Amino acid sequence: MDRPLLNRRLAEFGTTIFAEMSALAVRTGSINLGQGFPDADGPEEVREAAVRALRDGRGNQYPPGPGIPELRTAVAAHQERFYGHRGLSYDPDTEVLVTAGATEAIAAALLALLEPGDEVIALEPYYDSYAACIAMAGGRRVPVTLRPDPKAGAYRLDLDELRDAITADTRLILLNTPHNPTGTVLSPEELTEIARLAVERDLLVITDEVYEHLVFEGAHLPLASFPGMRERTVTISSAGKTFSFTGWKVGWVTAPPELISAVRSAKQFLTYVSAGPFQYAVAEALTLPDDYFTGLRDDLRAKRDVLAHGLSEAGFRVYRPSGTYFITTDIRPLGHDDGFAFCRALPERAGVVAIPNAVFYDHKDAGAPFVRFAFCKSPEVLQEAADRLKRL
Repeated sequence: MDRPLLNRRLAEFGTTIFAEMSALAVRTGSINLGQGFPDADGPEEVREAAVRALRDGRGNQYPPGPGIPELRTAVAAHQERFYGHRGLSYDPDTEVLVTAGATEAIAAALLALLEPGDEVIALEPYYDSYAACIAMAGGRRVPVTLRPDPKAGAYRLDLDELRDAITADTRLILLNTPHNPTGTVLSPEELTEIARLAVERDLLVITDEVYEHLVFEGAHLPLASFPGMRERTVTISSAGKTFSFTGWKVGWVTAPPELISAVRSAKQFLTYVSAGPFQYAVAEALTLPDDYFTGLRDDLRAKRDVLAHGLSEAGFRVYRPSGTYFITTDIRPLGHDDGFAFCRALPERAGVVAIPNAVFYDHKDAGAPFVRFAFCKSPEVLQEAADRLKRL
């Protein structure tokens, strides 16, 4: 067969660096701080809720297309509970859609809302599925780069650059806050300006807020709660990061009815439905008391600090995240400037796996000297990784 077997727009993504580095971790017996999955399961009572659903025969056959009513009601109640003070609430029957994790939600939203040739502004570096999903939808990604500020030890958004990136072909902004991989949490002032631009230029916004409960400094402010944004914002979150069940793949979308209807129309031709029994368990998880959510945040903050301290002692320049599971580091103080080469050699040199940030960039040079580590592991594992990295 002469024709390529993979769509040329997707071929550039190929086998992901995550699969490569995970295989390398297994082969070398390294500590895998590459992928963002916890090394301990979430609450026992939530696991028991999934077992009960299986035993009771709930969800073992196709659940309703939009998601089971119990979960849609729980998602709406969760939004009201945490963001109702900002005037944010959703109708569970018409404004909530359950998906196979946030990744499917992103894909369905982009497939639904883009026409071929539409431009999508995304904050660079970005979660790798963004680029693939924009390509599948026939859109054109326009990166706006978050830039490291060594003095502040954080990444910053240039609002002038964002403003200048908007053209007559811009359809939507794809936003991620708290931001993977940099750990940046956009400020109220930044979100206010993004909202103003979206209203002024009549843009849709898709917001990926899966780390909404993992904000270590400041607070999470949903973009949909800003003036003029509820009617033009598709908000995405999931159970994977909030409850440490990344394998369950239960996510959700909240948006006005016309946007939910559009996203659902695309979603029904992807997985159709998924995770029936787990939907019942997640519905219960969303009702956990406030101290669960604050405890999760405090636990991850402490783990962040363990790894950040160890990375600094090992000679990395550390950009301490304000949210998420991840720490970005600059490897140039260690005498390196190629993140791919550094990460591929790191397991043999130190017995630790990390991810090169350049994989999250269109502008590869901008991400070349930066490397991402995940800290959603036990303190003992993080301390062992820190001790191993002192070999560098």
